[in-house]
Amino acid sequence: MKKLFWLFAALAVLLSDLMCAVVAYNYAALERCAACSAPASTAFLLAIPYGAGVLACALLAIVFRRRSARERAAEG
Repeated sequence: MKKLFWLFAALAVLLSDLMCAVVAYNYAALERCAACSAPASTAFLLAIPYGAGVLACALLAIVFRRRSARERAAEG
């Protein structure tokens, strides 16, 4: 369970970094675009699915951390 904790914790960090990069790139692209009908702030809507993924990974990491602690307590 400890390995699953580290896996999902790392995935949460990677997803959050990827979210920042994607949102920043799209914000800059929309800000430079003169022919776009949407405002540049709509790029922040892309953070919603990434945020859900980060939240899911973080919750799974917490669950696996608690299970790992329970297994260690049961052993000794």
